[in-house]
Amino acid sequence: MKLIKTLAALAVMTLCTSAFAIDGTEIMKNVFDRQKPDFSKAAVQVTLTKNGAVEEVRNVGEYGRCKDNLSDVVMIFLSPASVKDTRFLQKENDGKDDDKWIYLPSLKSTRRVAASDGSKAFVGTDFSYDDMSSREVDEDVHELLKQSEDKGNFKDLYVVKSTPKDPKSSQYSYRISWVTKDSWIPTYIELYDKKGKLIKVNEIKAIKKMPGTNGRVYNIPLENVMTNVQTNHATVMKMVNIEVDKPLPDGYFTPNFLNTGRL
Repeated sequence: MKLIKTLAALAVMTLCTSAFAIDGTEIMKNVFDRQKPDFSKAAVQVTLTKNGAVEEVRNVGEYGRCKDNLSDVVMIFLSPASVKDTRFLQKENDGKDDDKWIYLPSLKSTRRVAASDGSKAFVGTDFSYDDMSSREVDEDVHELLKQSEDKGNFKDLYVVKSTPKDPKSSQYSYRISWVTKDSWIPTYIELYDKKGKLIKVNEIKAIKKMPGTNGRVYNIPLENVMTNVQTNHATVMKMVNIEVDKPLPDGYFTPNFLNTGRL
């Protein structure tokens, strides 16, 4: 009788575990599909540091749009003079690489950022062009390493290792993400170079809940820090002010806007 009861208890435990189990792929799908504002407008302060000392502070205007579950973003560099009037557009595509364009005032022209340039630095920051966009979930194999771990300013996070199925498709050999369970945001990401050595850490310091239209509430990262641990250089992107779900003209999200800076 004891054996029967034990087996029955084990069976119930197994069923419960299966019912609530989640794997790495499902976690990263939730990250990819998390709800985003229909529109966003933000003032962003970008600070470049070396060994903890500030090298330069930049002011950037950022416009965002999410349409048909695809995100577009425009960044307009306002100061200092070294980057003033540089403009960047990224348009997310379904199932293929994002389209990216950049306007360089020194050349007075807009050029498309080629996929082969993905590993290059984005306007002299520690973010690469590829770091600015998200990868398709099925491009990687996702392994759940831990069900719960505290990291940085956040607690009880999933830990997922993501390895490219095609090593040539990424500048990194793999990445490890710490993901919040309530908002599905990777708040800490370790990025490993082709030799398997840690090269960069991308950390979100704070998240703010913001009300949108139709009763929606968005989780907005307020401060994002990318640190190159091999050079001890870092880039801090901090939201100084942000508005959500206030409609923006489609004209912002075109290469023509990059050329003129006007609608």
